[in-house]
Amino acid sequence: MTPPRHPCTSERSPRRVVLLVEDEPFVREATCHILQSAGFDVLPASDAQEAMRVYEHNGRKIDLLMTDMALPGRNGRQLAHDLRNTSAEIPILLTSGYVESECEPREARTYFLPKPYSRAELVEMMETILSEALRRPTATQAS
Repeated sequence: MTPPRHPCTSERSPRRVVLLVEDEPFVREATCHILQSAGFDVLPASDAQEAMRVYEHNGRKIDLLMTDMALPGRNGRQLAHDLRNTSAEIPILLTSGYVESECEPREARTYFLPKPYSRAELVEMMETILSEALRRPTATQAS
């Protein structure tokens, strides 16, 4: 079993915790860097199975799930469903390089960002999603 990865942390506070699931290492690292530089703590994972381990290891304390739709094994939508079964209020950002009806959000608090996206598009989307969830405490404040 692979131990959970350490989060990419930022120096800013208060921080929002993002569980980032992306199977392409370059995209995962670049996205982690973008989010970190924008003030987010990022818990990276390469597939749905690893994401669930990271989620559990972090005490189920995340503010947002960002996942690619096309993952090895369980896809991003299936992962989102699994997380919603444990934490119904988690906002979810689905990403994909494919423009299909399968990618469109079907549930409340579910959003879609097509690939490729710019740094500005990603940060704006994250801020929009999390500003809608401001009424609930950050994962790092919840105990």
